[in-house]
Amino acid sequence: MWSKTEMMKITFCTDPVAAWLKKIFGDHPIPQYEVNPRTTEILHHLSERNRVRDRDVHLVIEDLKQKASEYESEAKHLQDLLMESVNFSPANLSSTGSNYLNALVDSAVALETKDTSLASFIPAVNDLTSDLFRTKSKNEEIKLELAKLEKNLTATLVLEKCLREDLKKAELHLSTERAKVDNRLQNMDFLKAKSEEFRCGIRAAEEKLSARGMDTSLSHQSLVALSEKLAELKRQTIPLKKKLESYLDLMPNPSLAQVKIEEAKRELIFLSEKGEGCET
Repeated sequence: MWSKTEMMKITFCTDPVAAWLKKIFGDHPIPQYEVNPRTTEILHHLSERNRVRDRDVHLVIEDLKQKASEYESEAKHLQDLLMESVNFSPANLSSTGSNYLNALVDSAVALETKDTSLASFIPAVNDLTSDLFRTKSKNEEIKLELAKLEKNLTATLVLEKCLREDLKKAELHLSTERAKVDNRLQNMDFLKAKSEEFRCGIRAAEEKLSARGMDTSLSHQSLVALSEKLAELKRQTIPLKKKLESYLDLMPNPSLAQVKIEEAKRELIFLSEKGEGCET
């Protein structure tokens, strides 16, 4: 149910709204709508805005009519003045003259001058010429900018083409490398499995040898260490051999030379026996 205030609002607005709708639609039937405070308020607001707009339009029309009347009076005055001074009338003009007069009027309208005098035409033409030069200058700037954009666009398209080709090459190279990596991963998995298999076999063999009482000094690692030690001893004997050779080339004191020779022989024998012990 509507409140008393809403009913009063509907009653107050319904008559102006109905009159406005009848004026808008004329002889056509008014569309059906739900009568409630909301729709009544909206239609009342629209009617008020329409009334204000109609009033503004009426004022503009009246102003234009007044200006048209003033222009007609001015034209009539000028025509009478021409008739009185030089007995001239547009009706007396030839077809060429009428064409010139129409062209003059069209030019004044196009240039938006207040009349067809030179004092009005010259500034208007100057303004139009200035606008033309500004437009040409702007067009030149736009052409230069367009040329620059076309150049940049061409360079961008070339760069895009190169990038696409590089991308294809990179994808092909990546595909090849991925295949290689997959193959290496498979080989690595195979080698890991084999390594684990060999490690288990070595561990089992060591356990068997240990159970049979094998000396750890005969293991591969011990033999490698002894071989490296023997090579070091042999390397140490090289200076002694060279030193001994230098003594053999001299004519020494027999007794002193014999002592030195015996010392060198004993040291050489000692190192040789030590090396043979390591090999054993």
